[in-house]
Amino acid sequence: MTDGPIDLMRLEGDGNSVVLRITGTDGQGAAGSQVLTGAFLVETPFVKGSLQVWVFPRELREWQEALDALDAGRDVAWREFSRGPSVFVERDVEEERAHVTVKDSAGSLTSVTVTVPMDDSWFDDAYERLELVRKTWPSAED
Repeated sequence: MTDGPIDLMRLEGDGNSVVLRITGTDGQGAAGSQVLTGAFLVETPFVKGSLQVWVFPRELREWQEALDALDAGRDVAWREFSRGPSVFVERDVEEERAHVTVKDSAGSLTSVTVTVPMDDSWFDDAYERLELVRKTWPSAED
């Protein structure tokens, strides 16, 4: 376990990054599970921004499903129908990179697309990050 924040999502390279940093919990969700708090952090040489977010228990399961789809070479949409920001990842398997879009349809009405490297080694780290979040906040599971 860890004492500080955990980056559930970390897509970075070539001076660009998209990170979803989980910072803790914010009360109880459905069936007594915890709601995680955090922020999307986007940084490029051109754009830098952050957006606060709640991550609900079902969204951890959906993130694992998104990782599985990405690992199989498919594009994904995560949190597309949530009240907060959503993430779209389009893989370019041949170039070993991804185009990652963070879209805030409810608040700022802004979206940003960042291109980052995504090779096979990224997936081991992504699954480990998810598992670390689950171990650190076990009551955030549905």
